[in-house]
Amino acid sequence: MPLTDLPDAEAQCAELADLIRPRLQADTALVGIHSGGAWIARRLRELLQLPDEIGLIDVSFYRDDFGAKGLHPQIKPTTIPFDVEGRPLILVDDVLYTGRTTRAAINELFDYGRPASIELAVLADRGGRELPICAQYCTWQIDLADDEELVLEPDADERLQWRLARHA
Repeated sequence: MPLTDLPDAEAQCAELADLIRPRLQADTALVGIHSGGAWIARRLRELLQLPDEIGLIDVSFYRDDFGAKGLHPQIKPTTIPFDVEGRPLILVDDVLYTGRTTRAAINELFDYGRPASIELAVLADRGGRELPICAQYCTWQIDLADDEELVLEPDADERLQWRLARHA
């Protein structure tokens, strides 16, 4: 697929919900990683008709490259409005790349208790893993150059959309 023809992120959310639905347990909770994963988790909660609020997590302080990258300028609070202990969780993010964000999110989740399980759901997997992490639910695998980045953002109508960014 040419990168000028990016997929419809809203349709991908519906596809992700369809992948998750057959394996959903009654007490499964969603935890979205700020910010793209949080937007997707909100959509999934609606599509899957889950009764519980979603958890929101900001991994800024848990990154193993915090010293090199410094503090992200838009830190969001982590909010876990349910008991994590013994509960199946689905961690939600927009793009899986090196695995470091996922690892940081798992570390932070364990500060709240020991879940029964943690699965990962993403809209896009761009490869390039530095850690042995994979998504159980994924709608799109794409290869990008090191200077390219997929950015998920809401448009004026709050519909999610992809944008390709290039870095110098």
